[in-house]
Amino acid sequence: MKRLLLATRNKGKVREIHALLADLGVKVLSLSDYPDIPDIPEDGTTFAENAVFKAQEVARLTGEITLADDSGLEVDALNGEPGVHSARFAGEPKNDEANNTKLIALLEDVPPVYRTARFRCVIALVTPDGDVHTAEGACEGLIILKPRGDNGFGYDPLFFVPEYDQTFAELPLDIKNQISHRGRALAKVKDLVRQVLT
Repeated sequence: MKRLLLATRNKGKVREIHALLADLGVKVLSLSDYPDIPDIPEDGTTFAENAVFKAQEVARLTGEITLADDSGLEVDALNGEPGVHSARFAGEPKNDEANNTKLIALLEDVPPVYRTARFRCVIALVTPDGDVHTAEGACEGLIILKPRGDNGFGYDPLFFVPEYDQTFAELPLDIKNQISHRGRALAKVKDLVRQVLT
């Protein structure tokens, strides 16, 4: 069975990507299977820079076909912040609850209609030979100030999708995977994954 290594230890991401690629019949690994690999710095200025660098480093260190994503939340009222700093918005170490608390505090006085935001994702697929392919996806929504839902991770309980009248954390996983930034980016890269792995 062909193998695909996800350059992440985030169990939520692994679960989502595994579900999205389930029909390809590939063995999906993550960095949890490679405990000796250090955290790859994400100090690029764009999601694409971070995703490509992460995938290249992990592919180089493991010799595996590697898929990495960098994604985050862009809030219009905050001039696109937290953006590439989404995971560490409230500082080190990464903490979803602290990030959400900071986001709520910053948007407290912003009327709901102006709390427009989007999740953006760039996925990079890198082969050990050095071939690099990328795809991007986005999902538009609004930020609410009271968390709702128990699914998902990160900012999901605050990211409200008006068409579904639910947050990302309330949506069933199959629906979220269809409309999410990561789902849309993966849909574009899925054929590529299929070609590279067959």
